[in-house]
Amino acid sequence: MSMSRMKTALVALGATFTIVAPPLHAQDFDLTVENIMRGPELVGTAPRALRGGGFFGGGGGFSWSPDSRYVYFRWKQPGVDTGAVIYRVEARGGRPERLDDVDADKILAGAAVWSPDRKQAIFAVGGDLVLWRASGSRYITRGAGRESSPSWSSDGQIVYYQRDGNMFALNLANTELRQLTDIRRGAAPKDAKKASAQRKFVTGEEERLFEFIRDGEFEKQPWGRRPAEPDSTKPQPFYPGQNKSVQGMRVTPDGEFVLMTISERARDSKRITLPVWINPEGYVTTYTGRAKVGDEQGKLRAAILEVATGKVTFVGDSVGEGERSINGMAVSRNSRHALVRITSDDDENRWLAVVDLPSLETRVVDERHDAAWIGRMLSFTMGFLPDGETVYFGSEKTGWSHLYTVPAAGGDPKALTSGEWEVQGARLSTDGRTFYITANRDGFAEVHFYTLPANGGKLTRITSAMGRQDASVSPDGRWLSMSHSEANHPPELYIQENRAGREMRQITESTTEEWRRGSWIKPEIVMIRARDGVEVPARVYRPAGNVAAEGSRPAVIFVHGAGYLQNVHNWWSNYYREYMFHHLLASKGYTVLDMDYRGSAGHGRDWRTAIYRHMGGQDLTDQVDGAKWLVENMGIDAERIGMYGGSYGGFITLMAMFTTPGVIKSGAALRPVTDWAHYNDGYTSNILNDPQEDSLAYERSSPINFAEGLEGNLLIAHGMLDDNVLFYDTVRLTQRLIELGKKNWQVAMYPVERHGFQQASSWTDEYSRILKLFETTLK
Repeated sequence: MSMSRMKTALVALGATFTIVAPPLHAQDFDLTVENIMRGPELVGTAPRALRGGGFFGGGGGFSWSPDSRYVYFRWKQPGVDTGAVIYRVEARGGRPERLDDVDADKILAGAAVWSPDRKQAIFAVGGDLVLWRASGSRYITRGAGRESSPSWSSDGQIVYYQRDGNMFALNLANTELRQLTDIRRGAAPKDAKKASAQRKFVTGEEERLFEFIRDGEFEKQPWGRRPAEPDSTKPQPFYPGQNKSVQGMRVTPDGEFVLMTISERARDSKRITLPVWINPEGYVTTYTGRAKVGDEQGKLRAAILEVATGKVTFVGDSVGEGERSINGMAVSRNSRHALVRITSDDDENRWLAVVDLPSLETRVVDERHDAAWIGRMLSFTMGFLPDGETVYFGSEKTGWSHLYTVPAAGGDPKALTSGEWEVQGARLSTDGRTFYITANRDGFAEVHFYTLPANGGKLTRITSAMGRQDASVSPDGRWLSMSHSEANHPPELYIQENRAGREMRQITESTTEEWRRGSWIKPEIVMIRARDGVEVPARVYRPAGNVAAEGSRPAVIFVHGAGYLQNVHNWWSNYYREYMFHHLLASKGYTVLDMDYRGSAGHGRDWRTAIYRHMGGQDLTDQVDGAKWLVENMGIDAERIGMYGGSYGGFITLMAMFTTPGVIKSGAALRPVTDWAHYNDGYTSNILNDPQEDSLAYERSSPINFAEGLEGNLLIAHGMLDDNVLFYDTVRLTQRLIELGKKNWQVAMYPVERHGFQQASSWTDEYSRILKLFETTLK
């Protein structure tokens, strides 16, 4: 990785604010475990979209009204609201307006589906569909069923939508409603075709033999009637099959075809059973959770239904080799093509196939192979440009996630973006002329909003403030509503004109006055050279107060969880309780190091896949090299280094304690994976393959196999309702440590907590134990 990639911006340019927080007075803030583990009660609650998620899933993007006048959002204003309340603010200026008595389902804002001429929009609210026009709005569906997934015909006269598992077409001009599909459950009735043929034969024989029937005399009798002729306007039933169901549907704009995703459930998969220890019944109850890695998994296939005939054809099955699954479909605006995303079961191959309509001729327009596994970032970004003949998609083919186009007829892909940086999100504008992009082009520690012509050209950076910006563009394309945060301040709502260099206007201040009294720093970002010469990014919290003499100082290494996650950056961390805890540690004389070890997000494909077939390999040696850096550069005593982390961070803590003797004196492993053979399939099989096929990868990656190496002081903490990393993991490791006769270890159990703790009392207890561990063993 080049040094230029590792440079980060230290100055924020062009950002102005209309709300200014009071100055900080650190002496007035109670920096204790009990206080900081209160979470939102202390820090505040960031504003969020009125309904649905953010623009790119990064916590940003708010709900625009269709006329682009207002931004709607939910907000718990500190000192004013006791819960999340609906607010709105004008894009042009003004203060947030609190809407106390407004039903959220009455507000048209957020995810709108615009007509081809962009003069009409459909909103799905409260299970019904509402049509918006500049002249007004009206319900176009109203009933017991829940309508969803609306789309438009190519002429803007018909709205397609899903209800009760089927697709419908509503003509707005004459209100004619037509059912396009008749999806039934399970397999077709046995011998249905045989019975139909037999009955047709018998009926024909009756007419051939008897003039009484041929002349219509039978029908004149009181009991006489013929079976009704089939209704040609009613769709033919489709039975997906046993253990199968239709998960997603989309109608082509001409209304002639329906694209379907067919899910097949795993038949022989064994799922875990989890006990619920504390409950109103007073008895232990159970619920069923996930399956384990390597067990049978469900499949997804793609099918195209011809509306006129009811004929269903599975597509994409002939693409590639081995077991495959369909996990993405799109349709062109001219209704001439469908696009199907196909991946191999080992996630090492991905094909994009164009299916011509109506011929159903299929061809691969892009193929991607990764010897480790296909990355998820931008991987599901795909579709057609407005011409209907150009496919766009995301790919890591250069080692960095970027945006490409390729002719639907086939040909060489064209890169729209390139370089040693990542496009983290891309969305085509309503008019199809512009891509709205979120990327870290200007340094791994910054994420900004950019625009790019759909056919390629100059990438223009629109935002300029230090930190992260997740933006949603107003329907008219003029404004941005953004979730902006910095390393020492949680996300807030901002509005800016969608032009480079424009002011960014702050709308909300969600932090509490108490929290603002804390002296919250922006952690220093440093580069640590690992043993293989690669520079690993890290955050450093320097000690404050009475600092021990150089060479005798204690340090703590924090290991972020989630594996593929980024925590070294200039925006607000998901680990905000830990962020405050690190201030507490620093106030007690500790140096705290937080690394984006190999496997973390934000640094390209090679960084992501460095842990392939060996978790606890390079991701662990990066931590060990970080410990060495602390000793050589920060005056740390090599015998006074602690480590802690949750989930993947707990796993790394165990591996460090078990396999690198003398490096970590004391460690706290929170909700740790102890044996990867018991984790889920979607995550684990990508990195370690299946246990029955790659036992070596599991053997060298699972801490339970190295428990005999424990020498230091170990705390394990785990929620007993954890359905992600099972409490079972800690139980099995506990028995292993007992049988090995190990000392200086302890387990803290939390009976009402799942993977992410919810109770402030549990957070407080857990982190009080972590602090006590470090205070009693590292000083």
